[in-house]
This record gives sequence, C-alpha cells and structure tokens, in this order.
Amino acid sequence: MPPLTLRSTYRLNSGHEIPILGYGVYLIPASQTERATLEALKTGYRHVDSAIMYRNEKACGRALKNSGLPRSEIFFTTKIPPGSMGYERTKRAVETSLREAQQEYFDLILIHAPYGGKQDRLGSWKALVEAQKAGKTKSIGVSNYGIHHLEELENYIDGGGGKIDVGQYELHPWLDRSGIVEWLQKRDVVVQAYSPLAHGTRMGEKVLKELGGKHGKSPAQVMIRWGLQKGFVPLPKSVTPSRISENAEVFDFELDEGDMAALETGEYSPTDWDPTLDSD
Repeated sequence: MPPLTLRSTYRLNSGHEIPILGYGVYLIPASQTERATLEALKTGYRHVDSAIMYRNEKACGRALKNSGLPRSEIFFTTKIPPGSMGYERTKRAVETSLREAQQEYFDLILIHAPYGGKQDRLGSWKALVEAQKAGKTKSIGVSNYGIHHLEELENYIDGGGGKIDVGQYELHPWLDRSGIVEWLQKRDVVVQAYSPLAHGTRMGEKVLKELGGKHGKSPAQVMIRWGLQKGFVPLPKSVTPSRISENAEVFDFELDEGDMAALETGEYSPTDWDPTLDSD
C-alpha cells in the first residue's frame, strides 16, 4: 500500500472519492470562515466539512469560489439539521443550502443527527436519495447514528434505495465507538472523525506527550495520525494558520503497534453531544 498523503482518497460506495483528511469549520464564526478556509485550501486541504447548523455555508462557498481551484478538486460537505428532518423539510433544506453556499452540487450531504423519530429519519433519507439522483449531491450519509438507527436505515434501504457512503462521529482515543465503527466498516462505509482533537481537552495526557516526544510531533498530530491509521477521515478544526498547517503535517511518521495499543484507552468520554444514545 503506498504511503498516505494529504491528497490520498478513499472510494465511497457511490463510486466518488473522498480526501482522507478534511478541514472542519464547526464553531468558526461566519466572519472568520472564509479566511480560515482559504488558508486551509492554500495549505493543501481539498475537503471542507460544513453544516447548516454551523451558519457558515455561505462563507465556505465564497472560499471555494475565491480559492482559484477548480470546484471539482474540492470535496464540500453539508448536513441536514434536526429542525429539517422529514421528507419535505429535507428537500427544502437541500435547495436552501445550494442557494446559500452558491453551489450547483455538494459532494456529500449527511443527516446531522438521528432526531425526529423513525418516519422523519426515513423521510429525510428518501429526500437525500432523490437529491443524489438529481445531481444535487454526489454522496449521502449519516452522522451521530447509533447502531439501532443504522439498522433501521439498512432495513429501509433494502427496499427504499440508496447507499450509506459516510458515517460521521466524534472519534478520538478517549471515545471508544468500536462497535459503531465495526458496523460501518464491515459495509464499506467511510468513517469520518469530527472533533478528532477532543476540543483540546486531552493535550496534557501523558501518553500523547510520550508518543509526541518519540516521533517529534505534537499531541494534536499524534491524535490525527491515530485516526488516519484507524482508517478514519479526521476533520480537525483551527483558525490559526500555523495550526491549520501543523494538522496536515501527519504523513511523515507512523505510529507502531505499541503506540496504537497505548492509545486504546477504552474510555467513552464525548466532548460534544451524543445523539447515538437517543432511544427514539
């Protein structure tokens, strides 16, 4: 297998390619998003992860346009929020997002969380399948779905159509979601890792300092590399140019088996919401 680089991709179930490292814009104010996203694109990122809930789709769209890069070279994601669940609302949300971001299509649209009950979840999925067939998005998927939500969707897909291309979750060494990850990877669903740096709450951990010292890397770089070696697509976020660059400098070292084992904490400590546990 050739060594991974910032331009490496995975093939999705849809047949399209997704870059293995993305730039996340969660919690970046719209006023700062265009500049930060342009910086990420200048650094070499070709994958931008936004959402309706982040209120910065428009700024991301401007950055794509002003980057000077062909649109086909950038992978751009948005997400359907809990307030737009259900067939009709999701259809409207897709159209609004395309207008807001001034895009002819998205590369990926995800259902942001499994809220709203079974009927609305499946209605939203149906709307995404139709949007994909109409060329409004190239790939579709889900975020924050528990295994029970995934199985509900899989049962529907058997007759209702579509394929899950991506599952996006908060993932880092202190959030063991091996059951969900195994379910997805067994079906060739690409797993994206949001908040791969646990919002900075773990940077002082002894194991990260030790592995960072061993490899001459920062704790953040160790965490991102861990995600890459797990087969995930990490989505680190920063507005600081030096950090945006540092987060991409993770392809010149490799964690060995012992390193990876040291990062198997078995902990389950989300730093964001956790809709996977929603019983509805």
